Amino acid sequence: MMHFAGIGLAGTLAPGILWARMQDADTRTITLEMVTDAMKLSGLEFTESELKAMVESANQNLTRYEEQRAVHIPNDVSPPFHFSPLVPGMTVNRTRLAFRLSALPAIKRPANLEDAAFWPVRHLAELVRTRQVTSLELTEMYLARLHRYNATLNNVVTFLDDLGIAEAKRADAEIAAGRYRGPLHGIPWGAKDIISVKGFKTTWGSPAFKDQSFDYDASVVELLREAGAVLIAKLSTGELASGDQWFGGQTKNPWNLSQGSSGSSAGPSSATAAGCVGFGIGTETSGSILSPSARCGLAGLRPTFGRISRYGVMALSWTQDRLGPICRYAEDCAIVMQAIAKPDGRDMSVSDIPFNWNPDLDVRKLRVGIVRESFDELTDPAVKENANRTLDALRSIGIARFIPVAIPEMPGNINALGGIGVESTAFFDEHARAGRMKEARGGGRANGRLVPAVEFLRAQRIRMMMMMKLAEATAGVDVYIVASNPAAGGGRRGGDPASLDFAQDSPEPGRRASLDVARDSGGPPASDPPRPQTPTQRHFNMANLAAYPAINVPNGFLDSGSPTNVTFYARPFGEMELVALAKAYQDASGLHLKRPKAFLTS
Repeated sequence: MMHFAGIGLAGTLAPGILWARMQDADTRTITLEMVTDAMKLSGLEFTESELKAMVESANQNLTRYEEQRAVHIPNDVSPPFHFSPLVPGMTVNRTRLAFRLSALPAIKRPANLEDAAFWPVRHLAELVRTRQVTSLELTEMYLARLHRYNATLNNVVTFLDDLGIAEAKRADAEIAAGRYRGPLHGIPWGAKDIISVKGFKTTWGSPAFKDQSFDYDASVVELLREAGAVLIAKLSTGELASGDQWFGGQTKNPWNLSQGSSGSSAGPSSATAAGCVGFGIGTETSGSILSPSARCGLAGLRPTFGRISRYGVMALSWTQDRLGPICRYAEDCAIVMQAIAKPDGRDMSVSDIPFNWNPDLDVRKLRVGIVRESFDELTDPAVKENANRTLDALRSIGIARFIPVAIPEMPGNINALGGIGVESTAFFDEHARAGRMKEARGGGRANGRLVPAVEFLRAQRIRMMMMMKLAEATAGVDVYIVASNPAAGGGRRGGDPASLDFAQDSPEPGRRASLDVARDSGGPPASDPPRPQTPTQRHFNMANLAAYPAINVPNGFLDSGSPTNVTFYARPFGEMELVALAKAYQDASGLHLKRPKAFLTS
């Protein structure tokens, strides 16, 4: 309560005890007796005059709370303070470079257009640019695949056939008139269904919101439309951006239909991996791009926090939420980022630091680090072999040395530093008080209301200390490598492909971490204390909370057919070097050219 915060008691038991007394008495007024009892139970002593002053002030604040709650707060109003991933002493490149694409051999339209369904955006764009294929043809091909395979994959919430056809015809008319907008012009894509599209449902994957719609487009939708991209579907999200289960069931992994796709960017990953869209746009708070892209064998880029506007997108954490491209090829991520990584004047956390891309960057000159413990912790022989082959492939392209990166130690539970429970409780507050959260997984997220403001802010200060330690640990590298276990499932906006953290359906050791998430986010409490985290798990949480960019790419396959993967990380705003190394690795390994057999046409 505001009064108790003002006199330094917000971090004590007093507000909670007082609130309980009010509920027991079924009253909305605080009495002197209640305050006296609360102070005694909290071990605090005050004079009678001080207690009376507390009663008067607290009752005034109750009235103010009711007044505040009468004010409707739109979804896209964030608190007036904005997180920055930069720490003292960290420098970034603020020089804007000309955007260039990699050189291509002659690209020829296949006799059966569906044979191009898995092509990189870079190649599809060349077909469109040279007018060997129309956007309408691509759009109809991808829509046909979405419809054909949705019964198997369950990755579409809303088909946007009419919208997609209209946008494709517009793209074709512009290209015919000589107004080619660039490499996304005419390319079909799909949006995770927490991203608002005007005139269509945005369900957040929950039965509580399955009929919800908004009268505006998210900024990312507008920016991609300006680039000429063609939106053809609202793709599934795990319920309220958690996991791969939504009100329509579980979204499946095209490589192994006995598995879910992981999440929570479930639909964008499943559809992209199955060749049903040119690319997808996902979101991540903690693993929701990295985990499903790992599970589905994709190049999924989690950008630096503050790269892309979140206007029009459901929030879980104003200090952690990010949007990013989910593609089959690393350079495709750069192509998409060039269109969407820019300020929009709405999301004030978005940085004006330019996103640069140089396909000819000499990766041999990069300082490449390695989290050695991530390789040492691998126990599956096949996964370990694929991880070692990754290093061999990097050596073959001229990466002569891997610089060890030591993961800093931090006391306590690193997960708790994010404060997702508090932020998500605030975002869903109006929905909870209106009773709309009763059908939603996790309910009204009540646990966030029990975190004192003082403790929340103290955790954020410790988070800053952690960020400074990680910045020091990574100061000597441009990009660094983390070996990954196969992603085991989706927690809140995903799971950790490196440590299985946040995984709901994973075996040990990831299951315990998911219980920590439940405790922090307002889910069911964990009965056991959290286990000590391995260096790899600790790094995942640190890099996520410090808002570091990362990209997953496949590095092999298991006997089950499921991909394994490797994760490359960079320091904040280091995406050019990050994507360049991932692209170079993909070019050397060729693993991105493999296709899930069940979705091939020839």
